[in-house]
Amino acid sequence: MTTQGPRSATYAAHYDTPPQQETAGARTWLTRGANFVVSVSQVEAGAVLARENNPDEYFVFIPAGGARIQAGGESVDAGAETVTIVPPGASRIEATAAGTVVRVFSKLAADLVAASVNNAVYADGAPEVAPLVPWPDPPAGFKLRHYVLADYVRADSNMRIFRSTNLMINPLAKRVVPRDVHKLSPHTHADFEQASLAVQGTYVHHLRWPWTPDMDMWKEDEHVEVGSPSVTVIPAKVLHTSRNVSEGDCWLIDIFSPPRMDFSSKPGMVSNEDEYPLPPAAA
Repeated sequence: MTTQGPRSATYAAHYDTPPQQETAGARTWLTRGANFVVSVSQVEAGAVLARENNPDEYFVFIPAGGARIQAGGESVDAGAETVTIVPPGASRIEATAAGTVVRVFSKLAADLVAASVNNAVYADGAPEVAPLVPWPDPPAGFKLRHYVLADYVRADSNMRIFRSTNLMINPLAKRVVPRDVHKLSPHTHADFEQASLAVQGTYVHHLRWPWTPDMDMWKEDEHVEVGSPSVTVIPAKVLHTSRNVSEGDCWLIDIFSPPRMDFSSKPGMVSNEDEYPLPPAAA
């Protein structure tokens, strides 16, 4: 019987690899996890990114540039450094300026899952990851929800966390000097993955896989330097921490699916917690 080895991390360096999709005015890189897909598009003004009938909500994050987002009979003009939650169904994003449009989907966006650069990594279905079970619908209904990140700066934290029924993103505060190597934060996640999207600066991701009784299954530690834009997917149970190593603005966005209960159970930690109820067992 073949023993399944530990899952590898994904280091998708968009600046050094061809895109998975090219349309008029847009080049798009796709990277998946067990429960999510991260889509990063470099766009020219006028480029359109559309979904005909997306099955569930997705996030739009614009680190630079701007776009008009339309869905459910509504529209919002999203500037740089904003986050928007898009409802299920048809949607259209038109770039109003050259820049970057990041979309984060759940694994229900099957066409994007299949097109992801690392789709083969998940051929076994990722049994170590908890399944995606949607959280309760928002009481005010599904609609465009728009957030300007500058409105959610916290004096006591570098986190700005937002959740939907199926996803959670955390656009961390920018770092302007290299991270202090004496103040890192190594940690693990028992049954979910983390995607770390670098949109500015250079980072080193430090990963350590747990030992198992079978020494043949052990993996060497990894210390991988990546630039921007890039997506790193960190497997469940892997000890990890990240540090920016370049001067100037460095910006990392962490992505999870489903939403994290540990963050969501702390009052005030999730910026839009009033819009999305907790699952009944946790409420």
